[in-house]
Amino acid sequence: MIGRVSLNGFVALIAAFLVLPIMAIVPAAFSAQSFIRLPPETWSLRWWGAFFNDASWRLTLLASLQVAAITTVVSVLAGTAAALGIARCGARSRAVLTGLFLGPVVTPAIVLADAMYSMARATGLVGTLTALVVAHTVLALPFVVLNVGVSLDGLDRRLQLAAAGLGAGDFHIFRTVTLPLILPGVVGGAVFAFVTSFDEVVLSIFLAGPTVKTLPVRIWEEIRLEYTPVVAVGATVMLALALAAASANRLLTRK
Repeated sequence: MIGRVSLNGFVALIAAFLVLPIMAIVPAAFSAQSFIRLPPETWSLRWWGAFFNDASWRLTLLASLQVAAITTVVSVLAGTAAALGIARCGARSRAVLTGLFLGPVVTPAIVLADAMYSMARATGLVGTLTALVVAHTVLALPFVVLNVGVSLDGLDRRLQLAAAGLGAGDFHIFRTVTLPLILPGVVGGAVFAFVTSFDEVVLSIFLAGPTVKTLPVRIWEEIRLEYTPVVAVGATVMLALALAAASANRLLTRK
């Protein structure tokens, strides 16, 4: 009994160590002062009004949502197709291909950003929506491949063979048998892709421009000039959207 209580307490301490520094930004967004202080001396929605009444903040939020949405669609389509192809390979080829898709995850972000910036500059895409979507897709694609791959590993192949034996074509088998069974992996990959794109800052700093700038980039620029609670509002909005995406993933997967 004592050991169980000690273990639960230790886990709670670790969770607090990980979560509390992140959640500390939330009360800072409701401060009435012009500087961040924890806890705030007085509470106010002053900086929320400043955030949503400022066209530049709204545009960066919309740009982040647009880039994340397009990145999610592209990553899910390409990642699901790639996972299906990898699942049909032998064990050695599967390991090699999975390692290749994990490359962007293990590569230092600054190295990847430099490479993507060089390619975007050579093609004249720096500061465009296309450059951001391509770069974010490179980062998000591995998460879709891994999540869908896990679902495919648990798929009973006899169900596909039974459908084929009944005369169903490849696309019909995928639509009626394979896709419904791997849907939790697809949804999980989509959530990871969305959050990865929405929170990305290093690649976005290199590739964003005056006309296309994401919310993390705007927060970074604001911090360098003046650290006001409006930055905490932007961070809280990002945190809320990430939690909403995770909750939606949990509900859809359970359903």
